[in-house]
Amino acid sequence: MSMPKTPTSTPPKTLADWRAKAEALSFESRAFIDDGFVDALSGDTFESINPANGQCLAKVASCDDADAERAVRHARAAFERGEWSRLAPGSRKRILLRLADLLEQHKHELALIDTLDMGKPIGSALGDMAGTIACLRYNAESIDKVFGEVAPTGEESLGLVLREPLGVVASIVPWNFPMMMTAWKIAPALAAGNSVILKPSEKSPLSALRLAQLAQDAGIPRGVFQVLPGFGHTVGKALALSMEVNCLAFTGSTQVGKQLMQYAGQSNLKRVYLECGGKSPNIVFADCKDLDAVAANAAEAIFHNQGEVCIAGSRLLVENSIREDFVTRVLKAAEAMQPGDPLDPDSFMGAIVDETQHKRILDFIRQGVEEGALLRGGGQALETCPGGLFIAPTVFDGVTPEMSIGREEIFGPVLAVFGFDTEEEAIQLANDSQYGLAAGLWSQDIDRIMRVTRRLESGQVFVNNWAGGDQTVPFGGVKQSGNGRDKSMHSLAEYSELKTVWFSLRP
Repeated sequence: MSMPKTPTSTPPKTLADWRAKAEALSFESRAFIDDGFVDALSGDTFESINPANGQCLAKVASCDDADAERAVRHARAAFERGEWSRLAPGSRKRILLRLADLLEQHKHELALIDTLDMGKPIGSALGDMAGTIACLRYNAESIDKVFGEVAPTGEESLGLVLREPLGVVASIVPWNFPMMMTAWKIAPALAAGNSVILKPSEKSPLSALRLAQLAQDAGIPRGVFQVLPGFGHTVGKALALSMEVNCLAFTGSTQVGKQLMQYAGQSNLKRVYLECGGKSPNIVFADCKDLDAVAANAAEAIFHNQGEVCIAGSRLLVENSIREDFVTRVLKAAEAMQPGDPLDPDSFMGAIVDETQHKRILDFIRQGVEEGALLRGGGQALETCPGGLFIAPTVFDGVTPEMSIGREEIFGPVLAVFGFDTEEEAIQLANDSQYGLAAGLWSQDIDRIMRVTRRLESGQVFVNNWAGGDQTVPFGGVKQSGNGRDKSMHSLAEYSELKTVWFSLRP
């Protein structure tokens, strides 16, 4: 298929503009292996469906074991050649900055691809692109500022600690933030000098394939960055079991993360960095100011991106003295967050990614009613666009810890509200989860803030905000939310190996 057209000088602004741009768009649907686009060796394909209208966007190459073996072979050869792995950090920096510039030039096109492919609103997709570009630039600028070490020795010895690239990195990314999650994984891995094989989700593969072309245009050498669309149980499993893959970086469900760790143990003990599921608590104390603003933030924390967010604030813990008033304010805020056409810049929510996820969310809603939770708003599928998959923002009150909607990661626009009376009860409720990806805390009492944040079992805590942060701070979880960290200099360290060199010096 032909490639998407070069972006026009006038960026689209209205629903009509985005629809016209979508009509003119075509997609690359083949795998990118070595230095070009190729069909899967089997010839198999799968359909990439627009969830807003049910139409097929493209038939995408469905890679399997044979394609994985071929890509790994090219990645290893590229690493050994040293065109990238042994390139001076400053030179890698210049190429990655060139790639960031290309993403900036094509950001409307890439955002549109993700909106069509997985249903997120175009405004959200453009926000993802800003984060994607920032991630690439941060890692590019950082790599020539990472130093080795000189050990403190006597005059008879010299000890050096060097940082070297790992080798071949396989990155498996999810469908909810296709471009941004890809950048979080590949930017530090490439900056550190590794060869990278990207497996995008089969639910959102198209922007990754466009990225492959832009990476080639930026000057990344052959075999250094490859893209294998396909399914987890085929090409994903093959990459995880490969004896020539040195590191596996994954964002997705806890269940799949556990499988990947097993595959690493069955193969070569490759490093495995996981960012897995979440059921994040958002705690609101009665002393917080401006309840309307806090309620709007609490609604956005769960309804942003249709609730298809790993750190969604899906458990709202509210002090009982303000609970009824606060839930009413959340419901009012949710009224302005109804799903709309994903191509409409004014839409806050878009379409659910596919029929499987749509059914899963509705099943959880039915189960919540059956378990005795009080459905305060939403709870139904909507016909926002003909043939599309949409669900209203849904709020349950009176949720208890044993209810499925209060324990399971739904990955949809479903909010579970709990009440509490004391600070200790709030902490116990917040920590009563297998997950520990994120937590929120709203209060004006600095002593309470310091006490509670230290006791929350979470990789990140947002105080008087939700999902704050930038590239300078790490992103990741504890418990069954995973063990790796994206963003910041910490992620760069994960993609490099330490080597000790000890010199004996002549007296």
